Amino acid sequence: MDDRSATAIVDVQTGLQSGVCWPAVAAGGVATAALTLLLVAFGAGLGLSAISPWSDSGVSASTFKIATGIYLIIVGVMSSAVGGYLAGRLRTKWIGVHSNEVFFRDTAHGFLAWAFATLISATALASTTAYLANGAAAGIGSASSQAARSLNPSEVYVDRLFRGAPAAQTTDNANPNQSRAEVLRLWTAGFRGDDDFNAGDRAYVAQLVAARTGMSQADAEKRVDQVVIEAKAAVDNTRRNAAHLSFWLTAALLFGAFAASLAAAEGGALRDGTWNDRILTPRVI
Repeated sequence: MDDRSATAIVDVQTGLQSGVCWPAVAAGGVATAALTLLLVAFGAGLGLSAISPWSDSGVSASTFKIATGIYLIIVGVMSSAVGGYLAGRLRTKWIGVHSNEVFFRDTAHGFLAWAFATLISATALASTTAYLANGAAAGIGSASSQAARSLNPSEVYVDRLFRGAPAAQTTDNANPNQSRAEVLRLWTAGFRGDDDFNAGDRAYVAQLVAARTGMSQADAEKRVDQVVIEAKAAVDNTRRNAAHLSFWLTAALLFGAFAASLAAAEGGALRDGTWNDRILTPRVI
């Protein structure tokens, strides 16, 4: 058989082979997702052990946020590296393929395993987080957990508006719940749109606060302004925390994709290596 016939046979064999070994990708993806769930559950236990409602114990809020972000990156790198390595090590050996093409396919297998695990984790982590949250709430008590689920966050600020002194004599005794419900509706509508009362609603709410608490009109207006500022600060703090968490998750995903691709290249090199007694010599990359 001449060289041209051998080359043709190799080309035919190469063309019949698939560039992607999906069983290996699925195996690596499942391993990555499972390890991610394990590490996240372990991290949740560490986090709950580190925080405390007492001011003189536990880590600070800023330290907890930074530690959580760093831990997410560590979880992404560790779990993705293991899954990528398995995807590269378990894939089918390609015959007659150039070493550069093999290297590209190995890294692609690691990336696909990471992507597959990300899709799995997107649904599994959501249900697991909800389960852990419900379990923590059940430990407090069914009555308190039910109240927490049904509480409107705006009601807290409305409570602050109508908070009076212990001996205050209120003049709005006709139907106090009606006034409170009216302000709650105004609050919800205002903060849903412009994150504040308009001028007319603000003056009207100050009048109701003055009538309910016995305060002067000026003091009632100051209280309204103070509570609105507190509400805006809470909303802004929530927004910033969500943005920081998104950035940490993005970093964890990017580092995880890189670790999976690199580990798959290493696993593929060992997959195509040669054994000399008990020593495995990797394929030259």
